Amino acid sequence: MSELNLPKTSTIAFPNGKDDLMNFEVTLQPDEGYYLGGSFVFTFQVPPIYPHEAPKVKCKTKVYHPNIDLEGNVCLNILREDWKPVLNINTIVYGLNLLFTQPNDEDPLNQDAAAVLRDNPKLFETNVRRAMAGGYVGQFFFPRCMVGSK
Repeated sequence: MSELNLPKTSTIAFPNGKDDLMNFEVTLQPDEGYYLGGSFVFTFQVPPIYPHEAPKVKCKTKVYHPNIDLEGNVCLNILREDWKPVLNINTIVYGLNLLFTQPNDEDPLNQDAAAVLRDNPKLFETNVRRAMAGGYVGQFFFPRCMVGSK
């Protein structure tokens, strides 16, 4: 793990202790964009044949996002078809960070959020804020994930 050079908006934790380096959590706290002020936890499961297979990454924080569904599945090309053994954990964390600063409505897992982002960015921002503060967007409740007093 010494090769990690994570963005300043992220932290890493080992819930099973340092003896289990193949399972860890990365917390992202975006410093710009729609998700500014939020805190989002991702679990990483690194397969035994890494780097020949991408880690499995899930978002533990329920989030209103076009590229993350309500079950925590993440749509990031380098976790699927674009994975290459030269990529690493840093690449994934930077990719996740980019999802929060530049959400993508063209390859969505959450179709509703993508449509709102595409058609009404102001409403999308309102929905993101409501979800992060802890509240309903449509029929779905989102637990609070704001940090500090922002």
